[in-house]
Amino acid sequence: MNILHLEGDLLLIKGATKIISSTQTQAVVETGENAIVLTGTNIEVKKLNLEEGEVCFNGKFSLIKLNEAIGQKTPLLKRIFK
Repeated sequence: MNILHLEGDLLLIKGATKIISSTQTQAVVETGENAIVLTGTNIEVKKLNLEEGEVCFNGKFSLIKLNEAIGQKTPLLKRIFK
């Protein structure tokens, strides 16, 4: 189960298994079968505890997006006929 909690400039993600990437403008966090993509400015990891599955980010977030499973390929016909 994933839990997102946004309060001001702090975003807490519970259920995280891995931080795929993190820059000042974008971060990608794996949560089992899905990935959460964060976009904004001044994004930084404030707290990281993968044993408990918690990641806390600080920054100004403009987009928080839940993506489908990482590493899963989209079928060819679905890519052609978007």
